[in-house]
Amino acid sequence: MLKKYEQFLKDFDKKLKKYFSQQSEYICCKEGCAGCCEVGDYPFSQLEMMYLMQGFRTLDNNTQNIIRNNMNTLKQNRVTSHFFYQCPFLINKKCSVYKYRGITCRTFGLAYLTDKKNKQVKLPECAKEGLNFCKVYDGKEIEIDPIKENLDLPSVINSPLAKSHKLEFGEIRSLINWFPG
Repeated sequence: MLKKYEQFLKDFDKKLKKYFSQQSEYICCKEGCAGCCEVGDYPFSQLEMMYLMQGFRTLDNNTQNIIRNNMNTLKQNRVTSHFFYQCPFLINKKCSVYKYRGITCRTFGLAYLTDKKNKQVKLPECAKEGLNFCKVYDGKEIEIDPIKENLDLPSVINSPLAKSHKLEFGEIRSLINWFPG
């Protein structure tokens, strides 16, 4: 199943490359900018989680221990099952498992329609901080045409592309909720 998922990611990343190219003048993400990883919910499907853990196993012992400590700290400080937190895989403002990151992480930074009928647009949270899309977003409305495809996790895993790869993504949970404790 993971081999099929890797092929899906190859095809999905080609599509995303095109979308990022279309919106590149509005996206100011660069190495060291990790706001999207510092406060989030990070939904992952079961299949994505299996792939992420495959990446975790490729890391050196020291990095694995840092991630385990990050995870333990999060679990100890958790008050509810749904909360926003820093991704435990973020180390020194870099994703330690970048190649294995989830779909939500891959699509972050893009402006896309979540509801075509009501013209609801999903923008990265940093747009509210004057970063991505600041040239075309005034805090209420965006002045460009967003991508006409819903790129949230449920939509992507139910997309024709995902179906063409015959993948079973399984349950979706917040990243932290995939770990016991």
